[in-house]
This record gives sequence, C-alpha cells and structure tokens, in this order.
Amino acid sequence: MTQANTAEPFLNRWRISVRGVVQGVGFRPFVYRQATELGLSGWVGNSPEGVEIEAEGAPLLLERLISALRHQAPANARVDDIRAVPVVRSGAFRAFSIRESQTRGETAVQLPADWAPCPHCLQELKDPDNRRYRYPFINCTDCGPRFSLMEALPYDRANTAMRHFQMCRRCLAEYQDPASRRFHAEATACPDCGPRLSFCGPDGDVVTQDEAALAEAVEALSAGKILALKGLGGYQLLVDARNARAVQTLRVRKQRPDKPLAVMFGSLEALQRIRRVSSAERQLLTGQERPIVLLRMRSHGLADNLAPRLSELGVMLPSTPLHELLLGELGFPVVATSGNRNGEPIAYDNEDARARLGDIADGFLIHDRPIVRPLDDSVARVTAGHLQLLRRARGYSPNLALPFRASPGWGAAGGHLKTTVALSTDSGVVLSPHLGDMDSALGRDGFDRTVDSLQTLFATRPQCWAHDRHPDYFTTGRALAFGSTHCAVQHHVAHVAAVIAEHGLNEPVLGVAWDGSGFGDDDTLWGGEFLRLDSRGYQRLAHMRPFRLPGGEAAMREPRRSAIGLLHALKGEGLIEWESLPPVSDFARAERRLLVQALKAGVNAPQTSSVGRLFDAVAALAGICQKASYEGQAAAELEASIDREGTPQRYRFGLSAPDTDCPWQVDWEPAIEGVLADIARGASVSDIATAFHAGLVDLIIRVAKQFQLSHIVLGGGCFQNSYLLDSAIRNLQDEGFRVFWSCQVPINDGGLALGQLAWAARLNQKGEATCAWPYRDA
Repeated sequence: MTQANTAEPFLNRWRISVRGVVQGVGFRPFVYRQATELGLSGWVGNSPEGVEIEAEGAPLLLERLISALRHQAPANARVDDIRAVPVVRSGAFRAFSIRESQTRGETAVQLPADWAPCPHCLQELKDPDNRRYRYPFINCTDCGPRFSLMEALPYDRANTAMRHFQMCRRCLAEYQDPASRRFHAEATACPDCGPRLSFCGPDGDVVTQDEAALAEAVEALSAGKILALKGLGGYQLLVDARNARAVQTLRVRKQRPDKPLAVMFGSLEALQRIRRVSSAERQLLTGQERPIVLLRMRSHGLADNLAPRLSELGVMLPSTPLHELLLGELGFPVVATSGNRNGEPIAYDNEDARARLGDIADGFLIHDRPIVRPLDDSVARVTAGHLQLLRRARGYSPNLALPFRASPGWGAAGGHLKTTVALSTDSGVVLSPHLGDMDSALGRDGFDRTVDSLQTLFATRPQCWAHDRHPDYFTTGRALAFGSTHCAVQHHVAHVAAVIAEHGLNEPVLGVAWDGSGFGDDDTLWGGEFLRLDSRGYQRLAHMRPFRLPGGEAAMREPRRSAIGLLHALKGEGLIEWESLPPVSDFARAERRLLVQALKAGVNAPQTSSVGRLFDAVAALAGICQKASYEGQAAAELEASIDREGTPQRYRFGLSAPDTDCPWQVDWEPAIEGVLADIARGASVSDIATAFHAGLVDLIIRVAKQFQLSHIVLGGGCFQNSYLLDSAIRNLQDEGFRVFWSCQVPINDGGLALGQLAWAARLNQKGEATCAWPYRDA
C-alpha cells in the first residue's frame, strides 16, 4: 500500500483499490457500513479489477478504514492487495454511497464461487413467520449462486441471469438497505418476484408448481422413481439410495453399470449414524463449497450397488436450499449423480435436459432461473490431513491462489480426459471448472464455449497456447488453432509442473509421474516416470520397463489385454502355460493366437511404461477385473482389496543402472513373478493387492534414495489411489524427504492445464526453446 502523507492534513481524500475475492461476497456493503460508521464520505463500486473506493475524512479515520478492509473483511472475501493514494479534492461529497460499477479497464477480478446456504438463510428457510419460508432460492450476500449466474463482469445483478427477475418492492427495499443482509445481494429474490419450481413429466409437460412440485418430487423418489433435478450448476439424477432395484434401473438407463454413484444425506447427523467422520472430513462436508467427499466405508446399510467392489463411497450434504427442502421431506439419503449420459457433459438447459434425460428420468424438478455456466459437483478427499480436490468445479473459484505467477497472455488447453483450461490473466492463473472428456461432440462444444467465455470475462485473447504433445488430442488441435505461438508440453512434465506451481517450488525435484498413458518424447506411451525438473529443464531419470499393449486403445478398456502383454513380455512365446489364469482364459483360443501374433509383430500393440496399465494387468491376473466400464476401475477394485492392517509383504521391483546416458529402468518382472507364484499357491486377492501396492511404495523410496533429491513430487492419475498416495507420503517423510502433491488442483489430468501453463511460462522466462541432453525442455 502506498500510504498518504498523514502529516499533511489537506491530503484527506484517498483512492483505495482492493484486489482479491471482493465481488459477490458482500464487500461493497461492508465498505459502506465501515465508512459510514467512521463518518467518512465518498463512494465504493465494483470495477473490472476488483473494488474501488474514494473516501474523504481525517487521515486517522482513513487509516482505520484500510485496517478494517484488511482485517475485518466478510468471511467469504479474500483480500490480496490494498493500494491507497491521495487524490486532489474536487468538490465535497455529501455522504458515502455505493456507485454504479465501472465496466471499462483491465479485468483482474477474482471470480466469486457458488456457495451452500448460510446458517442465517437456513434459519429463515425453516421459519414459518419469515416471508421466505420454504423458498427454494433463498440467498444473501453470504451464500448462494455466483459464478454459475455470471454473464459478464463486474459482478452486478444486471450482469447475471437474475436480470430476468425484477425485484419486488420488499426485495428492492432490502437490496437498498445498508442494515440488511441482502444489501446489494445480486441474486436476492423471494416467492413474489424470483424463480419458481415446476414438476414435469418425462415428456416435459408441466404437472404442477411451487410447493406442489416439491411434493410431487418427494412422492416420485419415495416410490423408487428416478428424478432429474435442476441444481445450482446443472442437472442431477436422483434416486432412493436404499433401493437397490431403483439404483440398478438408473444404472441401466444411464449406461453406467459399475462406476460408483455419490450419495446425498440430509444432514451430517444422518451420515454419522452410518459412519463417523473425522474433523477434517467434517470441515469438508459442511463447508460452503459442499463437494462430494470420498470416505472409506465398506458397510453402510444402503443399496449394495452404489459402489460395487469398492471401499470408498462419495457422500455429500445439501448444497442448495432446494436440496435442503427435498432431503428434509424425504427423510432418507438419495443417489445424486451427474445429469448426463455416460461420457457426456452435464445437462444444464431445461430443453436440452428434457431431450437428453427424457428416457432416463421419470420426472423433472426444474426451475426458471437460467444457468449461465454449467458446473458439475466437485470431488474431494482428505489426504495426509489435507484437502485434496480430485475434481474442481462447483463451490470453487476458477481463480487459483498460487505462489506461482505467469505473464498474462498465455493459455493452456489441458488433455483429453478430465479436461480443464487454464489462462494467465492480470488477476493470476484461472483454471476452468471440470469440463469432462473430449470423446463426445457435446464435450468438445463445451470446451469451446468455456474458452470463449473465460476469455470474454477476463478481456483477454491469448496468442500463446500450451498443449499436450499428443498430436491427435482434440485439445492440441484447438490450441494450435487459437494462437500464433505454441508450446507442446510433455504429459508427465505437466503433471509434475502443476504441483511445482501450486506449491511455488524453486528447488530441483524428483517427480514421480504415474498414470494411464501420455505421449512420450520417444513417441511411445509413457506412464511410469521418474523425472528431474529444475531450472535447466527436465530429465527422464528412470522409468518402468516397457511392455506392449495388444489392441492399443482397446487395452485401456480391457485390463485383460494389459495382462496378456505383460505375460508375453515375460517369455516371448505363447500363452499355453498360463491358460488357467483369468485374463488368458477370458479369451477364446483363436483370439489368443491373434493377440500373440500382434505382439510378436508389434502390430497395433504399442509399447508403454505405464504404471496404470501395470495396475490393470495385476488386477486381471488376480481375477478382479477383465473388462472395465469406466476409467481406473481395475485399479480402484485392486485398491479396495488391500488389507490395511498389519505389516504387508511386498513384491520386489528391479532397478538397473544404464550403460550409457539412457535412463535407469525399473523392471516389473520380479514383482509379476511374485504375483504369479502367489496365485499358483492359492494366496488371497487381498495378499496380492497389498504386496503389489507395498512394492510400489518401496520402489519410490529406493529411487528417491538413489537420486538424492530432497524434494519429491507425486503426480498423475495413479495417485488418486489413496493407499498408494498416503503410504508414499508417509514413508518418504519418514526417510527425511519433503513431499508435495496436488491439493487445490486435481492430481489427475484435471491438473494438466496448470502444469502446461507453468512449464510454458518457465520457458518463456528463460527465453530459449531447447536444452542439450540429458536435459529436455517441453
């Protein structure tokens, strides 16, 4: 802050600029009240950069105002920077006022997120004497929709979807009353002037409205029917979580046979009757963001097909007043899963939802408040005592609070799965909410819409774009089309760089990047990488021994193919001696002959060093999963088989030094031989799963000791495995290493865009494009 010269009493008008999360959080009303109490005159208003204040009064009182801005800001605000400069007086202010927002200038504002109902609104929701009693869209300056409603900046009602609803006399009086909690609450409404509920049949015809619509929805869910509910950021599909038959009907209609389904409980107390939660888990569940929280829960007394063969269940609490009312009436938990078909983005427009979900849902509980920006539910867990976001969407601002900063004007397109987009702006790094996979036309359209809308919001059109090295990714093609300068960032470098950016690391790091696959520098599929990243670039220090995947992409859907590739690599012959193994017997003999021929010839059988595919192979060998209906299924079911009690046995991985400058190689053969020996002697699946995971953790420790880098970064989709991540963190820390992993940003491909942006920014600052081997730039 540049302070005024308080020794000069004529300098008593200050222009104060506040940056951070200061729009949509009741900041202007807060400033108004503080200034009025101090007897200051002037004004406050939103601007594209944040909040601007011009205040006049005694210098001591102006200093007190700035102290209040810094130390007493509203709970949902985050003040990053305050700057004050004296300005020349030109006329006298009569009082202090809230001015109409500025619409011109550079956009550097921090976007507000969408929050669950605050305690005050919940109290009013349940108060029969309150005029908003049981109103499903109750909100105030402390809670409710924000980002999902925004059409433009600054955040004013005229720039939101609420512009379609003219405030009634009483709402307008609250909106203009400095003493009201709804003073300049842009989404404020009531039953007389705001959005309304409707219940529709599967054909889209309105059956009833308001309280009767809610009652119809309660009746439908109680009868075991499937309800499509329009939530805060899009549609959800709801069904009775106790009713296995109803859950199975949902699975069949949605074409989601095995993937776990999240469950919404009406209250923390209802959840705690099934499973006690830790203080960290309670904080996540009840926080204003209200993500889905993954909890270890083998027994829950609900339908047994919510999360087949898994040890974790995703649970959540009501995130809107509508959910509060619905769950309160039902008295039982419901499945609350994304309103989409398998592989498609979430539906958020009423007409589109009826078209896409009409043959899934038995009824629709909708409203007429438009959703401007679709948002899926966020997914989180507690890892080593810290929040870890696995999907960043509803409840979290796109603005990232990072120590890392990049020059404005860069964009990053992310990957192909769990895609996100990142932009460097005047307000720092912006990461889009979860966009889903790019396999469908709807997903690709959503990608383009998001890029365009973020660029419009932040008044930026990046000409420099970072992207994955894979030439066939849709996102790669879009990045090449967007800008005039491009930077291809290797997939696993991006995974490690995302963690480095989140934690602001400057030291050389050993990055352990394990995932399903990523296009490597040698044009093979990497995925079991140990990388050194430092100021000179990156070096591939070690990697898993490659093996071939018969059928290429088909192997990513069929773990049995990874097992066949691994077995063939062991002997290089046929599969006769392993005919009794589940992945081998699962193929007909004619199919096996074709697979072996393809492997020998290397036809449609790419090489991979992927740990993700190694997980698939072990799961298939152990008889857990031969064909997967969702990404990561085999690995998740293998993890669920672990015995977490006692001291585990561990399979040994080989580690051999290179003869030349080539990287070290990790040999999986001893570990797989151990798996096969245990299968032959009749060992339990639990013993095999436990020994395999423990062997991988032991491998990370050995490699870390070999290369003697004190900072270890864990990244990539394999570290969604809570046992693997927790065990690696704990054992590395016990050995004296400093360990870092993604917390604010998904550790899976949802974090690639940040990593791409960070690595491209590093190259840009270095001013060179390549480094001599053994170091490589992106």
